[in-house]
Amino acid sequence: MPTTASSPTLAGRSPAVSELTLSQIMDQHHTNLMGTVHGGRILNLVDSVAGVVAARHSDGPAVTAAIDETAFLEAVRVGDVVHVHARITWAGRSSMEVAVTVTADRWDRSVPATPVATAHLVMVAVDELGQPRPVPPLIPQTTEDQRRYELAQIRREHRLALRRALGAHPGGL
Repeated sequence: MPTTASSPTLAGRSPAVSELTLSQIMDQHHTNLMGTVHGGRILNLVDSVAGVVAARHSDGPAVTAAIDETAFLEAVRVGDVVHVHARITWAGRSSMEVAVTVTADRWDRSVPATPVATAHLVMVAVDELGQPRPVPPLIPQTTEDQRRYELAQIRREHRLALRRALGAHPGGL
């Protein structure tokens, strides 16, 4: 299993230790002009749950550094029960990637939950002064955890390469 550059004094943790699912019924206060739930409301839930998962993994506050690869797959409607599930997929020195899936139980159907959105967020653990602080290493426990860890590393490398390329461009970032 992989190790990270995290502080050797911090004990590693499995992804299952900090994962969380939040469920909420969507009502008319959450709608946009199309009559469906506003994407910003879904993003708010995604960011909130990712923050809790990152705080659980790191034993303290964590802030959002980036939201990557957000995909809205299906509209959410008034009355749907939305389930936002988040899990740590990678951890470095002070940052963590959190994968989030959003499903909806349709109020008017007894079908399985419908996938409605996915996202990957980069969260940074911070101290009381808002400065980055070390996080425990992530210890994948299953082959699925390992697969997610490897994919998270690819996304991280992609983010860093994109940042370098944009920064090198005249007028960059």
